Amino acid sequence: MMRRIGLVLGLVVVVVIGASWWVIAHNPPPPAAGQLSVVQAVNSDAAGFTRATTPRTFQFPVDHGPHPDYQTEWWYYTGNLDSADGRHWGYQLTFFRRGLAAHPQTRASDWATANLYMAHFALTDVAGKQFYAFDRFSRDGAGLAGAQGDPFRVWLDSWSASGTGTRMRLQAKQDAVAIDLQLESTKPPVLQGDKGLSQKSAAAGNASYYYSLTRMSTSGTITVANKTVSVTGLSWMDREWSTSVLGADAVGWDWFALQLGDGREIMYYQLRLRDGTIEPFSSGMLIGTDGTPQIIKRDDVVIDVLDHWHSAHSGATYPSGWHVRIAKERLDLQVTPYIQNQELPLTVTYWEGASRITGTSNGQPINGNGYVELTGYGEQRPAAVQVR
Repeated sequence: MMRRIGLVLGLVVVVVIGASWWVIAHNPPPPAAGQLSVVQAVNSDAAGFTRATTPRTFQFPVDHGPHPDYQTEWWYYTGNLDSADGRHWGYQLTFFRRGLAAHPQTRASDWATANLYMAHFALTDVAGKQFYAFDRFSRDGAGLAGAQGDPFRVWLDSWSASGTGTRMRLQAKQDAVAIDLQLESTKPPVLQGDKGLSQKSAAAGNASYYYSLTRMSTSGTITVANKTVSVTGLSWMDREWSTSVLGADAVGWDWFALQLGDGREIMYYQLRLRDGTIEPFSSGMLIGTDGTPQIIKRDDVVIDVLDHWHSAHSGATYPSGWHVRIAKERLDLQVTPYIQNQELPLTVTYWEGASRITGTSNGQPINGNGYVELTGYGEQRPAAVQVR
């Protein structure tokens, strides 16, 4: 997998991001191969790693920590926040671990490396119509990056998420942009899919273990251009770990994390297939005000694209506004990005953005906020990245 492991790893890192299946893979296709294949990266060589095949028992806060028997996992935070001056903000802070080998050699050196870590930090300034995005990479040797479960902490350099099972602190700073946020979950963890086993295709092992903290009361500070403001709002945490996830015909996904103003949440992802259809195993969850989850199947949801946005940076054209209907719940929602350009021009380009919700529930007006993630609409070939 690795061309060289040393004090400095000079490599080409392929990063595939998803609130759902984010990966660091190595040895990408040669330039003549064209665009990065999401499926090839997600389903790269995984010999010896454990696969998610049956439901398991979750333990908190231990399961907030790493699962090294599996090749890939991520800690995924997004949120919509407001400051006292009436400005709206969106943020994303995500950490990803990629195992280098199923059975790494035991070495006495502090620099011994079993995993690579990657993190993304993004901020949406709605009033200023600005979007900031950054990434970092590191090996886990010498404490440069890592994760632990009890007490919970995941970090890469100075970026970190830490805390207990229900209370967490997020810290990240890059250039003149920073967040320092306190999160407290107001609902128990939601086990996505079949008691936490989220199947992504018919093949055995094409699945992940997946849970969410869907409503986390949030307060703290945001800094932009060295000006700091106090903010409050809601955050969402997703946790997944897996080895091989996607079917061979998958080309990308659309993922929705919606926090409704009546106290409910919706998670839904649809996997897009090569022939233009949607993977039958696409699914989601509707979480009640008391935290009770209800599975949403593909046939329960109708999503129509209302607009598109073309990126001058990547050349990709993304959906930009959605009509989401769940007839059996009498939910009729319009999801609109707060600003259209929330494309992350990082190691691999993708779109992830804060969005507003309007519509009706049982015929009555409803609103809210959420995040939408779009992959497979024209990722660029990654550049060389140095991993310390």
